[in-house]
Amino acid sequence: MPVQRTLSIIKPDATERNLTGAINAVFEEAGLRIVAQKRIRMTRAQAEGFYAEHKARGFFGELVDFMISGPVVVQVLEGEDAVARNREVMGATNPANAAEGTVRKRFAKSIGENSVHGSDGEASAEREIAFFFNLAEIVG
Repeated sequence: MPVQRTLSIIKPDATERNLTGAINAVFEEAGLRIVAQKRIRMTRAQAEGFYAEHKARGFFGELVDFMISGPVVVQVLEGEDAVARNREVMGATNPANAAEGTVRKRFAKSIGENSVHGSDGEASAEREIAFFFNLAEIVG
């Protein structure tokens, strides 16, 4: 399997509860390495730009409001088949449907406050990583 990179965001509901380390431990135990990381407070413009593909959906405004409600940790994870591996480790979007041991099953508060974001494919991973990081910041 190829070594890939994927974007991960630890969302405001998780940073508020000081879960960054616990969530990162799950990623690392699953064989993903953190090769770039920063804690930021997204601006409205950043959140709207990042989630632009969802602009026509009814939940867009609520999602943007949530993502700017507190700090987030944006990071690049690296490993074999990292996109799929990260999605497996995160679990289903709705924590009620997530498998035991996944990040969302363990830490998410609800479908809206589901603690983490992960790229859904290789193309989106490249685009999402470039949204938050320049190559000099990725030090894997």
